[in-house]
Amino acid sequence: MSDDVCTFEYSYKPELLKTLDISKYKSKFSLDVGPNIVPDHLLIRPMRKCDFEHGYLELLSKLTTVGDISMKQFNDQFDKIKACPNTYYITVIQDRETWDVVGTGTLLIEHKFIHSCAARGRIEDIVIMEKYRGLKLGQLLIATLSILAEKLGCYKVSLDCKDAMIPYYSKLNFVQEPNNANFLQMRLKN
Repeated sequence: MSDDVCTFEYSYKPELLKTLDISKYKSKFSLDVGPNIVPDHLLIRPMRKCDFEHGYLELLSKLTTVGDISMKQFNDQFDKIKACPNTYYITVIQDRETWDVVGTGTLLIEHKFIHSCAARGRIEDIVIMEKYRGLKLGQLLIATLSILAEKLGCYKVSLDCKDAMIPYYSKLNFVQEPNNANFLQMRLKN
C-alpha cells in the first residue's frame, strides 16, 4: 500500500515536529545526531492510523510481546490514544521507498500537580528495525522526543531500560540520579 491510499490521520499534528529547534540537537546531546544523518529515503513523522499496514506492530514485536491484534483493534486503540490530546506523541521513521515503518518511539506526557502543575515526559517503546541499525536512528528518535518534551513544557523526561542499555542512554545525557534510580514494578498480567 502506498501513501496515496493511506489515510493521513496522524496521532498528533505533524506540524509540531517542524517547530522543533533543530540547533538544540548538538547542544543537548553529546553524540552527533540530527536531521543531517537521516538518509533522504527516510522520514520522521507522527504515527498514522494506516501504519498497521506498514509494519508498525511487527516492528514493536522486535521490542516486546505484541499479541495478535486485528486492524479493528489497532484502529480502536489509535482512536483512544488520539482522544487524549496532548498526552501521546508516537513518532515513527518511515522508509519512503518501501513505505515500511522502520523505527518508532513514544513520548508520553504525564500531567502533574507538582512543580506548579508541570508535566513530565516519559520516553517509551524505542525500537529500530534491525537492518536500519547503525544509522543513529535511535539517537535521532531520543533527541527528537526529548526536545519535543522540552517544547511541551516538561520539567524532566525519563525512560526505563534494561541494565545493558544504561551505557547507551547515558551517552544521550540520561543519568541515574543518586538515591533516586530505583525502578519497581508489579506485573498485573503476563
